[in-house]
Amino acid sequence: MKSLITIRRADWYRSVQAIDGRSGATVQLAGREVINFASNDYLGLAGDERLIGAAVAATQEFGTGSTGSRLLSGHRELHRELEQAIAALKQTEDALVFSSGYLANVGAIASLVGKRDLILSDQYNHSSLKNGAILSGATVIEYAHCQVKELQAILLQQRPNYRRCLILTDSVFSMDGDLCPLPALLDLADEFSCMLLVDEAHATGVMGQTGAGCVEHFGCTGRNLIQIGTLSKALGSLGGYVAGSATLIDYLRNRAPSWIYTTALSPADTAAALAAISIVKEEPQRRVQLWKNIDYLKKLLYKLPNLKLLPSESPILCFQLPSAAEALQISQGLQAAGIFAPAIRPPTVPTSRMRISLMATHQAIHIERLVEGMGNG
Repeated sequence: MKSLITIRRADWYRSVQAIDGRSGATVQLAGREVINFASNDYLGLAGDERLIGAAVAATQEFGTGSTGSRLLSGHRELHRELEQAIAALKQTEDALVFSSGYLANVGAIASLVGKRDLILSDQYNHSSLKNGAILSGATVIEYAHCQVKELQAILLQQRPNYRRCLILTDSVFSMDGDLCPLPALLDLADEFSCMLLVDEAHATGVMGQTGAGCVEHFGCTGRNLIQIGTLSKALGSLGGYVAGSATLIDYLRNRAPSWIYTTALSPADTAAALAAISIVKEEPQRRVQLWKNIDYLKKLLYKLPNLKLLPSESPILCFQLPSAAEALQISQGLQAAGIFAPAIRPPTVPTSRMRISLMATHQAIHIERLVEGMGNG
C-alpha cells in the first residue's frame, strides 16, 4: 500500500517488540536484560506477588472469563467490590468498571452528549477522548493545549448556541507529562453550566496525598466532575472506570453502550486491581519512592543542558527532538546500551521525542545509566 510506503519514508513506521518474563524495572528484550523506561507500571505492581496471587485465586474460583455482559451473566460480586474500592479511593458516591479505559471514555462521552450539544477538548487529549467526542455526534471544538483564556473565549462565543456542553481533558498528558489546569477548568465549567470530564489514567495511584489522582492533588475532591481512569497503569491490571455521582453511574449503567454490550472484566483482572488499590492505600512509601526517583532524574539531567526537556510534573519525562529519524537513532542507541526507552513520533505527537517513564522500583543505578546513555547519544 502507498500509505505504508509513506509511513516508512517519514520514519513513522511502527512494529512490536516482545518482552519476555515478568514486568518490572528491568525486562528481557530480544534475549538480553534491559532497564525498562517504557512502562506505565509506575508503582511496580504489575509483577507484584500479591496481585498475581489475587488473580490466580479469582481464576480458580470463578474461571478465566466473565462469559457475558454485566447485565446478563457476567456480573460477579467481585466487580462491585472493585467499584466500591475505586469510589472510596476517589471519594465519589459511586464508580463503574469497564473492560478498558478506552471503552470507559468512549462510552461515557457518547452517553452524555449528542447532536444538539458542544464538546470542548484540549488539543493534546488522548485518542480515546477524541474518538469518544466524534462518536457522540456533538459539535467538537479543540482549544489550544491548557489555554484557559482561549477556552473561556470559546465558551463566551459558543455556549449559548448549544443545549449541553462537555469539557474534556486529560489530567496528566501521557505524551508530555504536564498537568491540566484543573481548578481553572472547574471554575469555567461552573460559570458556563458545563460538564467537565477528566481522564485520570496516568494520575491514579501516582498523584495526590493518597494516590487518588490530580483531582486530589489540586484539592478539588468533592467538586462536580466526571472522573475516568484505567486499571492498567499504576494499578498493574487491566480495565477502566468512571467515578462520580450515584446518578451519573446509574445513568451510565443504562446508557453506555461500551459497558452494556461488552463482556465484563475478567475475574483475574478484577481481583488484581482490587489488590492494587489496597496496596496503594496501605503502602504510600511506593509513591514516595517514585517521586524520589523523579526528583533524582531531574537533578542529574541538569548535567545535560543540550537536551530539551519538556515541562513535566509527573513520572513522564520527554525530550523533544528535531526529527523522527533522530528519535529512532537515540532510542536504538539506548537499547544497544541496555536501556529500553521508546521514540515517540508523529502522528501520535506533533513533534518527535524520547519518552521516559519512571517507576518506584527503579534503582539509582538504573537512573544513572539512563542519564549516561542520553549523554552519550
